[in-house]
Amino acid sequence: MHIKESELKELLLDSGLIASSDIQEAQEKIEKNSNLKLGGVLVSEGKISEDDLRRVEGYILGIPFISLKGIHINPEVLKMIPEPIARKHNIIAYKKNDGRELEVAMLDTEDLEAIDFIKKKTGLKVLARLTDSVSVKDALLQYQKSLKDEFGDIIQKESGNIKIAGSTGADDTDENSESELKKMAEDLPVVRIVETLLNHAVIQGASDIHIEPLENQVLVRYRIDGILEDAMVLPKSAGAGITARIKVLANLRLDEKRVPQDGRFKIKTDHEEVSLRVSTLPVSYGEKTVMRLLRESVQGYTLESLGFHGKGLEDFHRATKQKTGMILVTGPTGSGKSTTLYTALDILNTPDVNISTVEDPVEYQMRRINQTQVRPQIGFDFSTGLRALLRQDPDIIMVGEIRDQETASLAINAALTGHLVLSTLHTNSSAGAIPRLVDMGVESFLLVSTLQVIVAQRLLRLLCKKKETYQLTPEEIAQLGEKADLPRVLAALKEEGVVKPEQNFENIPFYKATPSDECADGYHGRVGIYEVLNVTPSIRELIRTGKSAEEIELQAKKEGMMSMLEDGIFKAAQGLTSIEEILRVVSE
Repeated sequence: MHIKESELKELLLDSGLIASSDIQEAQEKIEKNSNLKLGGVLVSEGKISEDDLRRVEGYILGIPFISLKGIHINPEVLKMIPEPIARKHNIIAYKKNDGRELEVAMLDTEDLEAIDFIKKKTGLKVLARLTDSVSVKDALLQYQKSLKDEFGDIIQKESGNIKIAGSTGADDTDENSESELKKMAEDLPVVRIVETLLNHAVIQGASDIHIEPLENQVLVRYRIDGILEDAMVLPKSAGAGITARIKVLANLRLDEKRVPQDGRFKIKTDHEEVSLRVSTLPVSYGEKTVMRLLRESVQGYTLESLGFHGKGLEDFHRATKQKTGMILVTGPTGSGKSTTLYTALDILNTPDVNISTVEDPVEYQMRRINQTQVRPQIGFDFSTGLRALLRQDPDIIMVGEIRDQETASLAINAALTGHLVLSTLHTNSSAGAIPRLVDMGVESFLLVSTLQVIVAQRLLRLLCKKKETYQLTPEEIAQLGEKADLPRVLAALKEEGVVKPEQNFENIPFYKATPSDECADGYHGRVGIYEVLNVTPSIRELIRTGKSAEEIELQAKKEGMMSMLEDGIFKAAQGLTSIEEILRVVSE
């Protein structure tokens, strides 16, 4: 782009994107090296992002800027530029006008080679628009939405070519030798099917893949946003080969079908690296395989992005600043406990502390943190691992889960002897963690001395951009008021500036899911709802005197704790989710 340096400097200063001192430093470097350009120096120094610089340059040149983030592009228009060309040149076809014009979004509007290619291929006049890298990334993902069709084509074309070792009967496939099973796993159609299945799951945002052998077919299901849904039905003949292929990838025994097996492997797509945790289980018609997809890093998450806010956020942050004590996160399997703990560890992970974890399994790899995987089959369980960690001079310890009395006692003692301990527990509420620990044999006076904060959580599905607005009726408000303290929720909404001071539940807009092409059921993505119990002196006194979970919860609410239901209503008033979704997730 041919832009005068003086024009660029003036607009950058006027926009407030860059401080004058940063400009001065960049110009001093340019004086020493005449080959440098102002924009390039500012980007390389991290003073401005490439996308922001691109917007400023586009404004100077009079080139319109278009954001494609969250925009669904007509597949027919999108595919006017082949995916390899789109990916190589960062160019996206997003709109076709009646006057035989094609609007394209580009990172570099002077890429004349790409523009000429599209003109010749489509026979249309190409109108170049500037965009950012996030828009290009989102649009490139839309090419992958047709993977389900591609998967069906692969099955149709290749399933008849799958070589089946031994007999096809369900009862005698166990007789296949390891070498025969290995040949099945390396059969090209099987390799293609498994590869496509995994890619599709990653792009769909699935957290789990279930491959279930039935009497006459194999059912593939994905868990997306917490909901398990059918993805594909495969021929029965494909089942053994697919299972064998996954076992090879996970380094499991091919010829062992009588007992469960667990393994792990990684895949790298165009967009991210994903670790897959594999579990096989003998069932009536073969072996069921379940794979948990674990994105390789949770770095970059914040407590705010997970859904913490207000007093709960302040209480959690305060607990992480303590040098000793215990932070507990509770909830059922799949409620996001591990992500919350890893996010807290990411905040705590500074060069001046030694952080060690003992987990089952290690779900996310984190830099500068010593992560240990338990192996119960050789006697290396949570209590053994925790005992060993205490000899490793840790400042902060994370125990994947407190399951028994020994682990609970060791964790409590670690918190008493100068360590900050983070762990999870399976209870339905934050107050319910206290009687659960007492049932495990932990003395009440030890809990009083160690507990800092207890978080209970669930995950709610987020509404898509297209949603229907409505207002609650007096009857609906009354029904919600029976289960939640609506005045407390309304006060929090006003305090955090979500609603205007004069608004109330009669005139606050709420939203319902609206199915669309982009969102089949009107939801996409998830956010947490939380109940953060701050262990205050009054709560400690209730624990010390052996009061019930109900009494502890009542006192916590008097001190400002929002229940998970109330936090859900708060998020519904923000427009993030629906009342129906909250009631589905939070059972009274």
